Amino acid sequence: QVQLRESGPGLVKPSQTLSLTCTVSGGSITTNSYYWAWIRQPPGKGLEWIGYISDTGSTYYNPSLKSRTSISRDTSKNQFTLQLKSMTPEDTGVYYCHAWSKSPPSRSWGQGTQVTVSS
Repeated sequence: QVQLRESGPGLVKPSQTLSLTCTVSGGSITTNSYYWAWIRQPPGKGLEWIGYISDTGSTYYNPSLKSRTSISRDTSKNQFTLQLKSMTPEDTGVYYCHAWSKSPPSRSWGQGTQVTVSS
């Protein structure tokens, strides 16, 4: 029942900060034991986990991206956001938001949004 939708700019210039929002419906981002994540896929490559924010607001990031990444949430809007600093062309790809829970087992994906880094 959980549905996710990404929104944000499709084009970002090098050195700028990417800001994406995931809007959640059919469930609350404060639901116990849920993790709300961002995942991306560069062209011709596999999926790469970026990080997550938990139901309590705890965050954890991919160590390779940690220094540039911030995930936050707005519980009043039932949204969580990704900020990725110092964008380069290697950050180009499709960005997905994702929801996951251990108990009860659950998983939901957004449709993905294309982000291109170009000057």
